[in-house]
Amino acid sequence: MAPVYDSGDTAWMIVSTALVLLMVPGLAIFNAGMVRAKHALGMVMFAFAAVLAVSITWVLLGFTLAFGPDAGAGLVGTLRYAGLAGIDVAAAQAHATVPPIAFVMFQMAVAIVAAVVITGAAADRMKFGAMLTFLTVWSVAVYPVVAHWTWSPEGWLASWGVLDYGGGAAIGLAAGASGLALAMVLGPRRGWRQQSMQPHSVPLTMLGAGLLWVGWVGLSGGAAVAANATAASAALGTHLAGVGGIAGWLLLEKRIFGKPTAIGAASGAVAAFMASTPAAGYLDPFASLLLGFIAGAVAFLGVRLKFRLKVDDSLDVFAVHYMGSAVGVLFIGIFARLIVGDGTTSGVGLLNGGDASQLGKQAVAVLAVSGFAFLASAIIAMVLRAIMGLRVTPEAEEQGLDTDQHGQSAYGIRH
Repeated sequence: MAPVYDSGDTAWMIVSTALVLLMVPGLAIFNAGMVRAKHALGMVMFAFAAVLAVSITWVLLGFTLAFGPDAGAGLVGTLRYAGLAGIDVAAAQAHATVPPIAFVMFQMAVAIVAAVVITGAAADRMKFGAMLTFLTVWSVAVYPVVAHWTWSPEGWLASWGVLDYGGGAAIGLAAGASGLALAMVLGPRRGWRQQSMQPHSVPLTMLGAGLLWVGWVGLSGGAAVAANATAASAALGTHLAGVGGIAGWLLLEKRIFGKPTAIGAASGAVAAFMASTPAAGYLDPFASLLLGFIAGAVAFLGVRLKFRLKVDDSLDVFAVHYMGSAVGVLFIGIFARLIVGDGTTSGVGLLNGGDASQLGKQAVAVLAVSGFAFLASAIIAMVLRAIMGLRVTPEAEEQGLDTDQHGQSAYGIRH
C-alpha cells in the first residue's frame, strides 16, 4: 500500500527548506560586509562553492552516510541510499507524514549552511579552488559522520540519549571546530594585528544578519519535520534567543568599550541563533531568551580570546558559531523539556525536573564532535596544502581575492 503523506507537513517542509536556503545568501552577505572591499566577492564565491560542493556530495554520498542504515557502532551510515537510490523506502528516516525526498532536501540545505559557516575562518587569503576542494572532502568525511552520530536514530550519541533538536552539533560544533583547524593550517592574514582590517560595509553585514534571522526561524521550525506544536515553539524560541543574544553582547560591549556597535548586535544575534539550533525545540520561551543572552555574552568574550591565542579566525567562526552552539548543546542539559502531547511537557534538564545525567551526555557530545571535526579537518587541510596549496600569493592577497581569483571587483571604486 502506497504511503499517504500529510499535505500540510509536506508544504511546511518545502517552505522551511526555502527559508534555510535563504541563510546561504544571508551568510554570504554577512561575511562580505565584514571583510575589506577587495575581498567581498571572494566571500560570496566561497558561499557558492559550498552550494556547489555540498549539493553534489549530499546526493551521491552525504545523505546515505548521515541517515542510511547504521554501518556499525553508530558511527556512520551505509551506502544503501548512495545517489538517493531506493530513497522511497527511507520513509522511516523522514517521518511518515512527509515524502522522504522532502526530508532529503531540507537536510541538504542544512548541510550547505554548515559548509558556508566554515568559509568565514579563511577570509582574505584562501584560493577559491582550494576552498571548493576542502568543502567537497569535508562534506563527505566530516559533516555526514557527525550528523549520523547526533541526528540518525542509530547514531551512537542519539541512541545514548544526547539531544540535538536542529543539528547544532553538525552546524555549529563541527563547522566551528573545522573553521578553527582550517584557520590554523592557513596561518594569519598578511598584516594581521598590524594593519586595520575593519568591515567595509556594516549595513551589508546587518542585512545579512536580517536574512539569517528569517532563515533560522525556518531551520528551527522545519527541524520538527511537521507543522506542529514543536515547530511553533522552536520558531518562537529562535526569535527570542536572537533578541537575548543582542542584549548579552551589547551589554558587555557597552560596559567594556563604552559603545554598543552594530556589528556587535549582528554577531550577538548569530551566536544566539547557533545556540538555539540544538536547543530551540526543548525550551520554554524564557529559557530561550536566557540562552540567547548567555550565548551572546560568551561569544563576545570568545572574540577577545582569539587574540590571546594568536589564531586569525578571520570572521570569528569559532567564537560566534562554535561557542554559541556549545552553549546551546550544554544548556539543554540544564533547561530542556520535551513536548510529549498537546501542550504537555516532560522535563529532562537538571533545573527542569531531570538530573545531571543529561548534562553529562551533552558535554560528552561537545567533546566528541569537536575533537573529531577539528582533527579530521586539520588533516584534510594539511593534505590539500601539500598537494595543491591553500593560500593565494602575497601579491594576490594584497591585490584582493576579487580581482586575483575572479577577475572582478565588488565596486567600481575600491576603498
